Amino acid sequence: MCRRRISRRAGNVIMLCLLVLGIQQLSGAAIIKAKARLAPVLIERAWEQILRSGEPAIKPWPWADTWPVGRLRVDTLGVDLLVLEGDSGNALAFGPGRALPSSQLGSEGTAVIGGHRDTHFSFLQHMQKGQILQLQVASGKVIDYEVQSLQIVDASRTSLSVNLTAEVLVLVTCYPFDALQAGGPLRYVVTVTPKKAEPARASVVTSGAAAPRFSYWREPVLSYRTASAVRDLGVSASEKSFFPVQEQRVRAIEF
Repeated sequence: MCRRRISRRAGNVIMLCLLVLGIQQLSGAAIIKAKARLAPVLIERAWEQILRSGEPAIKPWPWADTWPVGRLRVDTLGVDLLVLEGDSGNALAFGPGRALPSSQLGSEGTAVIGGHRDTHFSFLQHMQKGQILQLQVASGKVIDYEVQSLQIVDASRTSLSVNLTAEVLVLVTCYPFDALQAGGPLRYVVTVTPKKAEPARASVVTSGAAAPRFSYWREPVLSYRTASAVRDLGVSASEKSFFPVQEQRVRAIEF
């Protein structure tokens, strides 16, 4: 009798533990699903507040480590995306993000935006030379850009040169778009410039002092030609030594 009681109690305890575990799993899935639905609404609201108030950084929720800095549209492809500040994993889960070492959106220099190939930046595979896209910045200004080049590059062996004077926007995602396994070295790079401006393309190079890396580039994504340009980004001379110089030359695949 005692053994039967103990066995029943043990069985009840196990059943209770399984029930609690099941509830936790279901609630966790529900929370993730709720976040996925709620986050775009909160990010959109933050962007509207930024446009109305002129404040450069309004977080969509109090503990967020990012905020919207621009709106990217490609009407011909039905694309309408809010660009977030930073290209960390947390930011890229909610949308494409501006690489922090790069220039501000809509300003002189090269601004880099990264995004996931299978979600927000999957449309890049359909872009063509001469295609027009629009970028709205925090001031409310809308800029028309024209695609200048599309490249497939090996990010483990190349870096991206930076134009310090002309306005250049570079969109980057992983490649191939239909890869079964993430984390490969190939990147799909779309370079665009303001429509009315003289083309000033950023190209893949392998020489020069390298600047900070960002999450979509295993090796440094930006190559600056002067130490002053690096300092302008808030990188000290001591920090500069941590960014290796690329020596190997790789021919990029262009379209």
